[in-house]
Amino acid sequence: MAEPILTITDAAADRIKFLIAQSDEPVEGLRLGVNTRGCNGMSYTVDYAQEVNSADEEVLTNGVKVYVDPMAVMYLIGTEMDYVEDRLAAHFTFNNPNAKSLCGCGESFNV
Repeated sequence: MAEPILTITDAAADRIKFLIAQSDEPVEGLRLGVNTRGCNGMSYTVDYAQEVNSADEEVLTNGVKVYVDPMAVMYLIGTEMDYVEDRLAAHFTFNNPNAKSLCGCGESFNV
């Protein structure tokens, strides 16, 4: 059996549900991708998916849909998406087994 592209924790699913409920526009779910930027080469992007692109990889788990940009799939296979809140910040985190190094601020990675 192939490794899943993405797993989503309960905390991340709860936050995704909250964000979708707060959207002013109808959305299908969230879109996850990567961009070339940051101090270590690549960074994650998370946006509303207002429509589904036929090339997107759909991840349906914990009652939420996340669409993975086809250009990002090879960088994200096996990644766990989580949501963390503490006294100073609240954000999605990514435990990516493909990342060979991370920047000090945790915003970018290298494969």
